[in-house]
Amino acid sequence: MSDTKIPQGGYAARQPGHHPVALYPPYRTSVKRSPQAAPLSFPTSIGEESGPVFEHDLLGPLDADLLHNFAQDGASAIGPRIIVHGKVRDQFDRPVSGALIEVWQANAGGRYRHKKEGYIAPLDPNFGGCGRTITREDGSYEFRTVLPGPYPWPNGPNDWRPAHIHFSLFGAGFAQRLITQMYFEGDPLIWRCPIVGSIGDKSAVERLIAPLDMNRTVPMDARAYEFNITLRGRRQTMFENRMEGL
Repeated sequence: MSDTKIPQGGYAARQPGHHPVALYPPYRTSVKRSPQAAPLSFPTSIGEESGPVFEHDLLGPLDADLLHNFAQDGASAIGPRIIVHGKVRDQFDRPVSGALIEVWQANAGGRYRHKKEGYIAPLDPNFGGCGRTITREDGSYEFRTVLPGPYPWPNGPNDWRPAHIHFSLFGAGFAQRLITQMYFEGDPLIWRCPIVGSIGDKSAVERLIAPLDMNRTVPMDARAYEFNITLRGRRQTMFENRMEGL
């Protein structure tokens, strides 16, 4: 996903020293999910290195509009309307074009559209909670959606996830998928969240927080938040599945 040189015959290896600790007891499920044995390494296969190829004809006209892509005709999702925009860059600040970005989130009440969702907040019949787009030549992207609500989760006796949007980025192959979460400026729950707490570097957390961007708001319509993504280097975004970036 960047122009950095990839070793011949595969992708750059992960750097375990850059990862947060796998075992973080305040994040309760990490106790059982943390590795119990030494990691194994396997070379990448041709299938991981050669595809997929994403083109703009993959996208539907409303894929990046979560306000309407699941809504009935003439209807819209319920909740504070927002625009999320930004740029994807490599470690040398060069734009990354043609990257598929997929997002998913809870609705304005903090509930996901998922069969195993247990939160009592109501579903919005006009909100599906997912969308996708492809970065433009200058690396930019944009989504329209609603501000997701916080929600309780069965970790401690009273733990709440801050409002957040999940991001997935695909590069030139399946082995180049990166996943992260975007949070919102000013949310007091960010620093109380055990999942966020497992990130030991405060500056890495701060790079996951999107600031309010009044210059991109639409008057009488939507606020805007800017979330720029850096794929590697000292300013990289922290990715939960590949902490050292790519």
